Amino acid sequence: MKIAIIGAGAWGTALAISLTANSNSRHKIILWTKDPDHLAELALQHTNRQFLPDFILPDSIQFTSELNVAVKAELALIVVPTAGLRETFRAIIACKKAIPVIWGCKGFEAQSAKLPSQVAYEEYDSVAPYGVLSGPSFAQEIAQGLPAALTLASHDEKFSTSTAGQLHTSKLRVYSSNDVIGVETGGAIKNVIAIAAGISDGMGLGHNARAALITRGLAEICRLGLKLGGTIETFMGLTGMGDLMLTCTGNLSRNRQVGLMLAAGKSLPEILQELGHIAEGVHTAREVLKLSQEMNVEMPITQAICSILHDGVPAKKALEVLLNREPKTEGY
Repeated sequence: MKIAIIGAGAWGTALAISLTANSNSRHKIILWTKDPDHLAELALQHTNRQFLPDFILPDSIQFTSELNVAVKAELALIVVPTAGLRETFRAIIACKKAIPVIWGCKGFEAQSAKLPSQVAYEEYDSVAPYGVLSGPSFAQEIAQGLPAALTLASHDEKFSTSTAGQLHTSKLRVYSSNDVIGVETGGAIKNVIAIAAGISDGMGLGHNARAALITRGLAEICRLGLKLGGTIETFMGLTGMGDLMLTCTGNLSRNRQVGLMLAAGKSLPEILQELGHIAEGVHTAREVLKLSQEMNVEMPITQAICSILHDGVPAKKALEVLLNREPKTEGY
């Protein structure tokens, strides 16, 4: 299968390496970047120094900055940030190419608080089949060829099943699902909870506190996710509990790193500049809180993170307020 990977950040680059190296070359990969200078670096050096510097890109990968060239493929994997998803759909449509699409971004669209699938419905629903690829996966480990498991969800079950089978390898297991909302909700909100876990660890609150945050964070994911239409089985699976555990505990997590640096007293602009990558939880937190308030869903961890990120409340004070809430019966 010829696959166009739209977005040459860390995740897009890792997928390009994985789908080339781990599939016995049964896929032809074309990697698109919008930056001509970035393209020149990729083509000349076969490394992505900015986003994934420690890996050599296979010679078989084709590089381009022309989207109309990239989408002359059988499948497009969109791995741009959530903020760029709508624009990318429109750009693909402008190429006059009805190509099936999967996206790998995790978050809610700023201002609209819409999930990627809702954006896809508005922009791409009559064009071609589409779905989401998500799950516990650090780009660096995918590029290394270490084992991982993901979920590909689509409302078109035939598309999700057949495409999952095409992408599935011995190192990258891909399961299919029809719970698009559940898969996306888990992938989005876990980034917010990971910031909280990073703050907790950075303040030295211990493993017990981290476990409590992860567990109650999962409850927040379930409360909002169920209201949105997801299923409890999804939230207990790879794209819910699995992705949450990884992002909250693994030091390769950008959102966890944001929390650690907030605990160290760094300002948000300073953190984002130092990070050099998109941390989706920073932008997603506000949209999740807005949505939860509209739907009357209690999300105290998300509210605390929003107060730190966007209202200037010191991390220590926000966590103290969170930990000193009145006790109640445990549940979703």
